[in-house]
Amino acid sequence: MSKLVKRGFEVSEFEERVERAQRMMYEKKLDAIMLTTEPNFRYFTGFRSQFWHSPTRPWFVVVPAKGKPIAVIPGIGVNSLKQTWIDDVRSWAAPCPEDDGISLLAATINELPKKHGRVGATLGIESQLRMPNANFSQLREMVNSEFVDFSLEMHALRQIKSPAEIAKTREICRITNVGFSKIPQYARIGMTEREICKRFSMDMLEAGADETPFIIAGSGPDAIGEILTGPSDRAMQEGDLLMIDTGAVWDGYFSDFDRNWAFGHASEQTKAAYRATYEATTKGFEAAKPGNTTTDIYNAMWGVLELAGALGNDIGRIGHGLGMELTERPSNTSSDNSVLVPGMVMTLEPGMTYAPDKMMLHEENIVITEDGAEWLTERAEPELIIIQ
Repeated sequence: MSKLVKRGFEVSEFEERVERAQRMMYEKKLDAIMLTTEPNFRYFTGFRSQFWHSPTRPWFVVVPAKGKPIAVIPGIGVNSLKQTWIDDVRSWAAPCPEDDGISLLAATINELPKKHGRVGATLGIESQLRMPNANFSQLREMVNSEFVDFSLEMHALRQIKSPAEIAKTREICRITNVGFSKIPQYARIGMTEREICKRFSMDMLEAGADETPFIIAGSGPDAIGEILTGPSDRAMQEGDLLMIDTGAVWDGYFSDFDRNWAFGHASEQTKAAYRATYEATTKGFEAAKPGNTTTDIYNAMWGVLELAGALGNDIGRIGHGLGMELTERPSNTSSDNSVLVPGMVMTLEPGMTYAPDKMMLHEENIVITEDGAEWLTERAEPELIIIQ
């Protein structure tokens, strides 16, 4: 681990997040916002726990129009929450199907000053409630305010990363690059996708990653045909192409990029497709500057791929936001048009079908700066690496 990167955040980081949220709440005429998912809960409280993998108990945080957040949580988490900067922690004995924190949550919201009679919640795009729909319906009846969508505002808050957040992403990108750099040293014909990915995961953990929850792989004769399953028990053969895409985590922040290798040899067609996706990331990087949009990035990258003979783009987007989750808003698409702002952490992910059932995918991570963009990943080699 880099000695310059600290785990956790200063209290001032959370205070700034709350202030930004409260400014948005003022503009949207909200008395409070209620948040329920792990990333949003963690964003305002700093609380991290593997316990979120259990779907049994709901967790809530209420951010009032003024003052600090209030945690409404299962009793099992009280001692842990008190180690964060949150000092108002309310709990119930959970699980309690007949009233799993709903009456306590409603009472918490109802006691807040009521100026507008509106409470925000993540009800819209790329959001979820992480509570039973019946419970939310009950909450609506018990709360003396109208619930309105706050999802776009919440996405906007988290899109702009602080220097401390960017440092964490830079650190996990460094760690991930260490893992990728070692693959040509041990990957050989006869090894399976699963064997290579296990070794890759171990190398990232050894280099400092906290976890490696997302590792997919695809391989095939001179190309890959799909990118969502794997790693499988398919063994590498002479002339195969291997792609590994990973999202590793350090202190709650993700990397997300991939690398490609050929075993023994590769066709000129496949090498050309690799060069095209590499050049597309260059053009995407050049377009990634404040004032431009995600669609500008898309057009810059897709223009390269079209000239290179891409048969189509069924994936829809060629990059996205990155941070506390593997994929975040916005998306690099032909119609997204989100304005780029300093502090956005993004992926550049051009992919192309360059022949029937033959795909090439390339991905790097960047951050938007005042002057343009900065690479967070150590870029892949400009030519496809051939493992002998």
